[in-house]
Amino acid sequence: MQLNPYGEYAVLLAASLANDWPADREGVVARTYEHGMTAVYAPASEHDHARTRAVIDDWLAVVDAATDEERARLLNRQMARATAYPRLTDHDGAWHLHYRDDDQRLPHVLRAVIAVGTALHVTTRGMRRLHRCAAGEAPGDLCRNVVVDITRNGRQRYCSVRCANRDGVRRHRARHASG
Repeated sequence: MQLNPYGEYAVLLAASLANDWPADREGVVARTYEHGMTAVYAPASEHDHARTRAVIDDWLAVVDAATDEERARLLNRQMARATAYPRLTDHDGAWHLHYRDDDQRLPHVLRAVIAVGTALHVTTRGMRRLHRCAAGEAPGDLCRNVVVDITRNGRQRYCSVRCANRDGVRRHRARHASG
């Protein structure tokens, strides 16, 4: 039984959008479906793409928060801006909760879903399980991808095997250069 339908997919969707921003609204919508959303969005607006980017940029402030308290404050502000209350729906044939109004445009839907999903993720898995790739901490490495740690042990530091390997090689070379 899945008790938290908004936690994992919503935060993974946000990271996917942040790490690889689609070129247009249709790309954003396609990505939402790839990550498991089944909602039908209100008619498109010419501003949806830019406003959705602003939602993701606001979410990145949560990712980059320096303290747990700051992360909580930013998430609370985003959930308040979503201004939707939970409701039961069966639009896809199964009863479940939505944390948004049914007639909202894409940016509003994503703000609500991502804010609630992120809050559920960090409160159930841990406040530190959302961060930037550790490879970006190395001098000269520009990886700024978001890591959503959904591992059992909670120790995922890198966005990909490639970044983990590259950072391992860098550390190995640094050790041998100093010795």
